[in-house]
Amino acid sequence: MFNYFEPNKIFSITSKVQKYTIYIFIIVLCIGLFEAIILSPKDYIQSDSVRIMYVHVPSAWLSLGIFTVISILSFFSLIFKNKNFPLICKSLAPSGILFSIIALVTGSIWGKPTWGTWWAWDARITSMLVLVLFYIMYILAWKIFSEKEKANKISSIIAILGLINIPIIKFSVDWWSTLHQPASINILSKTTIHSSMLIPLTIMTAAFALFALLIFLMKYNTELIKIKNKGLDRL
Repeated sequence: MFNYFEPNKIFSITSKVQKYTIYIFIIVLCIGLFEAIILSPKDYIQSDSVRIMYVHVPSAWLSLGIFTVISILSFFSLIFKNKNFPLICKSLAPSGILFSIIALVTGSIWGKPTWGTWWAWDARITSMLVLVLFYIMYILAWKIFSEKEKANKISSIIAILGLINIPIIKFSVDWWSTLHQPASINILSKTTIHSSMLIPLTIMTAAFALFALLIFLMKYNTELIKIKNKGLDRL
């Protein structure tokens, strides 16, 4: 049922969702910033520099999550020849690369007072840089190749190959000796981060996720408008 869709109907829904997303994003972001800057305590070692976590960590999580979704949808696009999935993937990529760059930049800012250096070629930082490169290659594939089928095939292959890097980023702190500490938040085991920091981190992650959704909807709606302008009722 996903092989064909009507751009007019989809656009009428996504354009409305986009408007509501803006308002919800602003509200959640304001709450998150208040929690992170005002209510959240200083770290007993890192002091106020720990507040960078509320931008760095959600950005890293979302950059990994978005690329994972792109990779999975790209795989299904190649297998089932789905024509809507490439539009979704293409629309997700801008927010993905944005968050991956933010994660690297904020990580460098955080690393200076914590580690005494802006950059260290440890496993996690290096693998995150590789993720940025995969995002760049994915986006360039859509820019370079004018033929949609070829662009979709090459970008999908890039995304699928890049999926290998995701578990490397995630488990790099467990597999190798790195400057990064082990994960403080675990789904299957006890979370070591205090609730006074976990709550603002959760809210900021929700705000960033809404921002990612907003960027996606803006890009996706643009793609739908392009289809409408070509006079196509469906793909």
